Amino acid sequence: MKHIPVMLKETIDLLNIKPDGIYIDATLGAGGHSFEIVKQLTTGRLIGFDKDYDALERTKKRLEAYSDKVTFVQGSYTQLAETLKSLNIEAVDGVLFDLGVSSPQFDDPQRGFSYRYDARLDMRMDQTQALSAYEVVNEYSDTELIRIFKENAEERYAARIVKNVMSNRPVTTTFELVECIRAAYPAKDLKKGHPAKKVFQALRIEVNNEFEEAQSAIEQAINAVNVGGRVVVITFHSLEDRIVKNIFNKYGKPTKVNPRIPVIEEEVLDYKLVSKAIKASTSELETNNRAHSAILRGIERVK
Repeated sequence: MKHIPVMLKETIDLLNIKPDGIYIDATLGAGGHSFEIVKQLTTGRLIGFDKDYDALERTKKRLEAYSDKVTFVQGSYTQLAETLKSLNIEAVDGVLFDLGVSSPQFDDPQRGFSYRYDARLDMRMDQTQALSAYEVVNEYSDTELIRIFKENAEERYAARIVKNVMSNRPVTTTFELVECIRAAYPAKDLKKGHPAKKVFQALRIEVNNEFEEAQSAIEQAINAVNVGGRVVVITFHSLEDRIVKNIFNKYGKPTKVNPRIPVIEEEVLDYKLVSKAIKASTSELETNNRAHSAILRGIERVK
């Protein structure tokens, strides 16, 4: 399975890597970004997180030549602060988040992430957890499913889709779910792209608790970096990007005040935004289809 890390050069440049620094790849995946980070380290160290045991084992092999510089953690990036404490590390020099599903997970038909392969509904990043897409689709109430499809993916035909799901339970496979979705779409909208994209996104986010975990972990990362340290995040859809933008603005932009009230003391911020929304170059878009919706942002501790 070919893996092309998204915005690799832009991401590494934004991290501003120091050879003796400590860095975290909070979403190790196939290790494309991590490989570039460790190549720049001399006495530095990389800590890599992934929920997925298979992904972790594959990336251990990929980074084998640098194993003396890497600490691997199987678990959620919400364990970031706890892990640093257990390693007696007070602060780090950079943290990278490449949010969403990794390419190998998406390309493995048996994992049930993709609407392009027929497989049992699954979508678990951590395959030891009990909740999978099958339980969500077949055990959640119609009200809960409608909420998930709307909140996690802004699916306009959520109610129609859920009606089809409820009348076809148990919905066991990805293709069975695709048929429920396709039947709910007006013919004119079927020409605008695959109709299952949003529902599959919404289910994946629910199964893996992505929004809540990302918010918690990014806040932990911001509080864990040294002065000069950066937190860099790649997102792949507008709802993810909104979460990141709001967190970064909370730390990196002054508090809005009423212009009619005189400012007695100017607010001094501990962080600054180091980039606006960065998108993939035209040349990358020609060779890496998954870069089309990607947005890269960064924040730095300055005080």
